[in-house]
Amino acid sequence: MVQHPFHLAFPVHDLAAARAFYGELLGCPEGRSSDEWVDFNLFGHQVVAHLAPDETRQAATSAVDGDNVPVRHFGVVLPMAEWEAMAERLTQAGTRFIIEPHVRFKGQVGEQATLFFLDPSGNALEFKSFKNMDSLFAR
Repeated sequence: MVQHPFHLAFPVHDLAAARAFYGELLGCPEGRSSDEWVDFNLFGHQVVAHLAPDETRQAATSAVDGDNVPVRHFGVVLPMAEWEAMAERLTQAGTRFIIEPHVRFKGQVGEQATLFFLDPSGNALEFKSFKNMDSLFAR
């Protein structure tokens, strides 16, 4: 199956902070931009930070396997070695995790490594990796 890049637009309170976070910390190459928005390449997907300070806020949470997961969040499913490298890079950078790197659904279909953190505008991101990538959509 061909994977098509997704497009996601989200609010930020400050474009310079978004550039530092997405461009420098996460290593997302910057694409087009204006005084109001910036495109980033998030692992082949187009995410766009739009300057909209009044739209930024903390997301509500929902219980998932004992964690309070932010309902509004986005991220990427990575191969395990890349997930481990991302977790290490974020840890070394002093990232404050809202859900620490760990494995959830142990021994179940969908066993996965996950971590959650916020960008400077309060947008929640999740990076995860499946023990078995074939179980990404398994029931």
